[in-house]
Amino acid sequence: MKTHELLNKLVKEFSRDLTENILPYWMHKMVDTQQGGFYGQIDGREQLYQDAPKGAVLNARILWTFSAAYSLLKDPAYLEIAKRAKTYIINHFIDEKYGGVYWSLHADGSPLDTKKQIYAIAFTIYGLTEYAKITKDKKAIKVALSLHDTLESACLDCEYNGYFEALTRQWTPISDMRLSNKDLNVSKTTNTHLHVLEAYTNLYQVVPTTQLADELKNLISLFIEKIISKKTGHLILFFDEKWVQQDKIDSFGHDIETAWLIHRAATVLGDEQIIQEVESVIPNLVKASHEGLQASGALSYEWKHDKNGCINTERHWWVQAENVIGNLDYYQLTKESKYVAIAYDTAKYILDYLVDRESGEWYWSILANGEVNKEDDKAGFWKCPYHNGRMCLEIVKRFGNDSYNLNLKNNA
Repeated sequence: MKTHELLNKLVKEFSRDLTENILPYWMHKMVDTQQGGFYGQIDGREQLYQDAPKGAVLNARILWTFSAAYSLLKDPAYLEIAKRAKTYIINHFIDEKYGGVYWSLHADGSPLDTKKQIYAIAFTIYGLTEYAKITKDKKAIKVALSLHDTLESACLDCEYNGYFEALTRQWTPISDMRLSNKDLNVSKTTNTHLHVLEAYTNLYQVVPTTQLADELKNLISLFIEKIISKKTGHLILFFDEKWVQQDKIDSFGHDIETAWLIHRAATVLGDEQIIQEVESVIPNLVKASHEGLQASGALSYEWKHDKNGCINTERHWWVQAENVIGNLDYYQLTKESKYVAIAYDTAKYILDYLVDRESGEWYWSILANGEVNKEDDKAGFWKCPYHNGRMCLEIVKRFGNDSYNLNLKNNA
């Protein structure tokens, strides 16, 4: 197929997947009508756990996804879910005494883990600002700005630059800074900085201050100077306080996700010099990520350069979603059709293997042996509608046109 035919097919397939599969799953299965907000977990076998803890990241990502979906599709049902998420976050996750966001809550909405994980605060800013874009909600903007101010006053390393990974509820050093048990216990991580960049990009679109512009420029500079390896093109993932590398891991999904998110940040800033600097490193990130491409079109998870020295070929849902967006973004930058072909092959893999056509949503992953991973969640602390929902929205926003009615009842 020609490039425009591939793009049209992507628009059609993933408009449908978004509106008939992903969003309905969260609207119909995850709304907690008894204790408020959203349930904390549905496992890989569709078992709902009504008393599971509720995570800040999950709720912030629900808020962002349904706000962004309403912005594009104008379905009032999406706005209602977004409003529900916004209200629950402000009423339950915001720490009124010490500021910031609780990491998790009990199912009844009371605080569970009160540590301040900067990653979660960033996603809360991201969700609130997306909601503010569609509603001009003054409370959402006020809370987002307050969280931003807290990050800058309590979490910024004024000596070595960058943002600390985590602190206690009272903003003092914490012994276990890990985002999850898969991560290294270090002072600074690329993952957290990536999503602070993402959050600040969104906040800048709502409140375009000189201060925020400077903070975005600083974050972009950190990626160019510290985080993106000049030797390999891959991201360095874990650092100590002084930005000394602590890992030997290549994360293909983070490579390609960073390529398009840093591009968006630079574009939103609108500074031509920064755009040129960013566009000079994007090719290295894209090329590095392609080291994980499989013959099936899927993107491998990661490569740990340890004594085993082999690539983890598990096909995670979020890695595939980011590979589609990242390559489409690079196509728009370079006008080279081969990147549409790469995105299309990954998208086809998603449709063939990751989309759960019986119960809805996407599976967590396809294992290295080709089996569906049903041990990890379908919805939960980390499995949210954000990566796959955003992929669908980006495809439609970038390549949709008048020939497609976004109400898929008329686009079957």
